[in-house]
Amino acid sequence: MKTVFITGASTGLGKATAQLFQKNGWKVIATMRNPEAGSDLAALENVTVLPLDVTNSQQIKFTVSKSLELGDVDVVFNNAGYGLLGPLEALTDEQIVKQLNTNLLGVIRVTQAFIPYFREKKSGTFISTTSIGGLIAFPLGSTYHATKWALEGWSESMAFELNKLGIDIKTVSPGGIKTDFVSRSLDSATSPAYEEMTHSLFSGMEAMMEMASTPEQIAEVVYEAATDGKKQLRYVAGEDAKALYAQRLELGDEAFREQLGKQFI
Repeated sequence: MKTVFITGASTGLGKATAQLFQKNGWKVIATMRNPEAGSDLAALENVTVLPLDVTNSQQIKFTVSKSLELGDVDVVFNNAGYGLLGPLEALTDEQIVKQLNTNLLGVIRVTQAFIPYFREKKSGTFISTTSIGGLIAFPLGSTYHATKWALEGWSESMAFELNKLGIDIKTVSPGGIKTDFVSRSLDSATSPAYEEMTHSLFSGMEAMMEMASTPEQIAEVVYEAATDGKKQLRYVAGEDAKALYAQRLELGDEAFREQLGKQFI
């Protein structure tokens, strides 16, 4: 029986992925900052819930060690993250550091903790939730995009580093997901100078969310990435994300930016 280790598993995509893997006969180690939030997952057969804040390097070492004591781990799904929206000049240093710490450094830390184990057994797969926001950019999301574009580049470099050791690394890039992400996993800041842009962005986001996928649909792509045996690096997930990415590739960077700018600015 194979085992998947998941960060950010209390709600949304992380939870849906934990449920799907469990249903398909995997052992699941579901980690989250507040384990009490995972009581329904913990009630499922072969699911272990452990505490993990990906900004806490000591806790990462402890939780990874604890997981490996429980048995083999085959797939690590780096899913913990949140969004930060707002003009850069309105963001506090604390907001910027927290965004980078969670979305980027958290993934790097968890991955680094598992590499020696995967290297010794010459197998294992890392999957990270990036975003279509790691392949294209929208206004007022500069720090969020910084983390997601960084993860895409980091993963591409890491694939060269790890594939020769028998280890796979992959990204899943969803578009909109129908969860309470905006109310629960979104931090923001505003400034009167950017009021019009903010209004048009949120209006555009509402329209985009009508095209959004369910967490269960994106979880299927995560499962595919974990089980298809391919060396494929990037999985663009959701019809909205696929359409936007195809458009960027077809138009080229500058024409795509120009078209997107007309919608939001």
